[in-house]
Formats: sequence, structure tokens, C-alpha cells
Amino acid sequence: MVVNGQCDSRFEAVKAAFAKNFAAGDELGASFAATVNGEFVIDIWAGDADESGRSWEEDTIVNVYSTTKTMTALCALLLADRGELDLAAPVARYWPEFAAAGKKDIQVRHLLSHSAGLSGMDVHVAGDDLYDWDKMTGLLAAQAPWWEDRTQSGYHALTQGYLVGEVVRRITGQSLGKFFAAEIAGPLDADFHIGMDPSLFSRVGDLVPPPTGSLGGDAPKDSIASRTFASPVVNARDSRTRGWQMAEIPAGNGHGNARSVVRVQTVMACGGEAFGKRLMSQGGARRVFEQQTDSVDLVLGMPVKFGYGYGLNSAYMPLGPNPNTCFWGGWGGSLVVIDADARVCMSYVMNKMGTGTTGDVRAGMMMAALYGALAPT
Repeated sequence: MVVNGQCDSRFEAVKAAFAKNFAAGDELGASFAATVNGEFVIDIWAGDADESGRSWEEDTIVNVYSTTKTMTALCALLLADRGELDLAAPVARYWPEFAAAGKKDIQVRHLLSHSAGLSGMDVHVAGDDLYDWDKMTGLLAAQAPWWEDRTQSGYHALTQGYLVGEVVRRITGQSLGKFFAAEIAGPLDADFHIGMDPSLFSRVGDLVPPPTGSLGGDAPKDSIASRTFASPVVNARDSRTRGWQMAEIPAGNGHGNARSVVRVQTVMACGGEAFGKRLMSQGGARRVFEQQTDSVDLVLGMPVKFGYGYGLNSAYMPLGPNPNTCFWGGWGGSLVVIDADARVCMSYVMNKMGTGTTGDVRAGMMMAALYGALAPT
């Protein structure tokens, strides 16, 4: 098994950890990338793009599930930095219909911190429903929240993208995918897509579903978690369909690889600027670390500290040695970690899904190796 790409000699331990995952049979195809001080130090890939044996190439892209949420959050933070979005304003200021069913006081920041009480939907939705933007946002606007404590998070696994995306659409007149492409991915030359053009289909790798094939199978009956995963329904095999790939599902169907995730999120590691492009002010980028919630999440069932759209470093979820570190991951194992203190951004993207919803041990081994290489000797 050949590891392709480039890796600075200082980070050979990261490359070795990447190869070890393949040797252990834990991977089909995968990529890992990292920047330090805004420069790529690792950009590697290996394995197969699908189960037919098609090689994972430099430009292979796959569905990264909830790692997409960091792209959606960045769109909101960009609008906030421009003064077009007040994160502490009621959602209804931008989306009047959202005020229905007792939601007039829910703020934009509550959408970003998973505390709006709309983690799932009262109406059962699945399949093609997920591709109908007006239907999904209309149902969410009409629905009452499932809890009232806005300091309590409950992971909005799929609904967050429609909620934040509709706010972005009301402000800009563009869908979130189009806004992201024009204002973020385009300027940064990042091969990341929320809503795929058919011209990209030949480069897409297939996800290999975990044994369960769907989210939330272990949640206690009638719990917030169970209700969340009961609707909207997400099945991993749907990711292989053209309907899923072409739709805009800003909480879950972004397509990219480790390099493209890092090209975008390096902006957050380097104070709003990356690769010669300034997207936002330094202060605007640092807002991601403003804590919004710190609770045992009602859906994930574990302690999570949320800032504006990203998870934050904490004692119960230690991502690295530095306090100003944020992250999020996707169902199956993809992950991005941004360390603004060390000016480091790293990402892992794969197609053989594990069972976790926010990253797994495969990425953890490479992260540990990277931090080990950065540690002073």
C-alpha cells in the first residue's frame, strides 16, 4: 500500500500512523492534511475510492457528513463579521415565519450551538423529503421546540443546516451552498461542495456504511435522541445517490477531502486569513471560541462545549494542548481540528465509516502524532 502526496520530514510519524490504519485493515481509502502557520505540511492519501478497487486519487472527494457543519458555521460567522448578521438577534428578524409555535425569542446563536430545541422533526421525513428545501424549512418554521432551556444543547444532526442555511438565504438571497462556493470555497480554491454539480460525479468515492447503516439505533425509546434520529432519517447508502449528492444539506452532505477541508478551515486557525486571502477580521474569526453551551448533550449523551457552530476544547473532550482549539467531525469518522493558538489546522477524511458521530480513533492517532512532532524538544 503506497501513501501518496507530500509530508514534511518532521511529520513522518503522522504518515506512519496513517499507514498503520491501512495495515490494520481499518481503511479502504482515506486522506489526511495539515497546515502550520498557513502552510501545508502534510497532504497525503491512499487506498481505494470504492469497493471496486478504483484508486483514491489526489482529487477524490467523498461525503464528510457533519464536518460540513463547520463550513455552514463559517458562512454565518462571515456574515456576522460583515455586519449583515447579528448572532444574538432573534431568528425571526431574518426569517419571520420562524416565530411560530413559541420560537420568537430563539436567537441565531441558539441555532449554531444546537440549543434551539429543534434537533429533530415532529413530521416524519426521509429520502427525497431531505432534498426539498422549502418543505424542510417550512416544517421547521412551523414546529414548536422540544425543550426551553437555551443553555442546554441537543445535537441538531441534520436540522441545523436547514435552519442556519435559511437565515443565510434570507440575508443574501443565495442558497447556503451557492454562498459558500462564491464567498469561501472559490476565493480559497477549495474543492469542497455543498450541493454537487454533475461534472464532479466521476471524482466521488463511495462511503462504506457502518454495520448499523443508520444513525441513532442505540438511543433510548422516546428520548430526545431517539426522536432526533427518527426524523429526519439518514441512511448511509443514500450518500451514493445522485439525489443526495446534488441536494444542499448543509449539516451533512458536503463533499471534499482532507486537503479541501483544511484549505477552508485554515482561515479559522490563522485569524481570518489563509493562502493570501483575508475572509474576515481577526476578531471575527476568534468569535468561534465564545462559549454558548456546556452540558451533557441531549442527543449525543456526552458532555459537549459548543461555541458558534464548532465544538470547543474541554477537559472531557481534550483535542490538544491549547485552549483556543475547536473542532467537529462527521458520522463515520471524518474530522477537522483548528488550533488558533498554534495556528494549526488538520483534517482526516475517509470512506470506510466507523460507528462514531464526531470522529474516531483513526484520526486521533494522527492528531497525537502531529502534536508530538510540534512539541518542543
